[in-house]
Amino acid sequence: MSHSKTHRVLPGFGLSLGFTLAYLSLIVLVPVSAVFIKTAGMTAEQFWTAVASPRVVASYKLTFGAALLAAAINCVFGLLLAWGITRYTFPGRKLVDALIDLPFALPTAVAGIALTAIYAKNGWLGQFLEPLGIKIAFGPPGVLVALVFIGLPFVVRTVQPVLEDLDAEFEEAAASLGATRWQAVTRIVFPTLLPALLTGFALAFARAVGEYGSVIFIAGNIPMVSEITPLMIITKLEQYDYQGATAIASVMLVISFLLLLTVNGLQSWAAKRTGRTY
Repeated sequence: MSHSKTHRVLPGFGLSLGFTLAYLSLIVLVPVSAVFIKTAGMTAEQFWTAVASPRVVASYKLTFGAALLAAAINCVFGLLLAWGITRYTFPGRKLVDALIDLPFALPTAVAGIALTAIYAKNGWLGQFLEPLGIKIAFGPPGVLVALVFIGLPFVVRTVQPVLEDLDAEFEEAAASLGATRWQAVTRIVFPTLLPALLTGFALAFARAVGEYGSVIFIAGNIPMVSEITPLMIITKLEQYDYQGATAIASVMLVISFLLLLTVNGLQSWAAKRTGRTY
């Protein structure tokens, strides 16, 4: 009895798996474990004092609230932008497509300085917004603007390939059967894009939670008002309070993991309904 043998382009499953696990451990698992190990050396009272002080709790609310809101905003406008550059041809289309990746290439500190120069009281846009009572820079709105800026490419680049694969003939077929544009979008286009949108949301959210460079310039870093959690960690490190810094970092890791796990669960559910995997 002959046994069939599967031939792979890259043979050596054991070696490949071992290298993958070793690399993942060195890059991800060891640093994450170090955070929790360092935190484990604290007493319960010390841990609670470090992670639940009013100033730190205020930074949690701003960081996670702004990250969730920025990711949601990027889902809406990222979808519209991806739709425009995928379905339409217009002058400067390639330039717009290239500019989407600018937040990837631009150093975060440069992005923060540029946004501050635009939205400050005497900035290009700020000088018109301030008289209307709209203050962007040096407050929570500035944090939101920075997080929207750095998270937009994740949504666009996740949705764009799906839109390119989605043939317009499906929408035309729906229209020929009497469906309105709204019905075609809600019943054909949106269900197909939902897993990709959720993936883009998760990526934009994860990027926003850990953002530091572009935020500290435009936020103003006012205690209890516009301090983000990564800044609190840096402050603890500058004060040589390493356990306090790792305690706050561990709380961020747990909350971020739970939120991403929820989003990934929704993504898997949506992918099963549409038959797509990401």
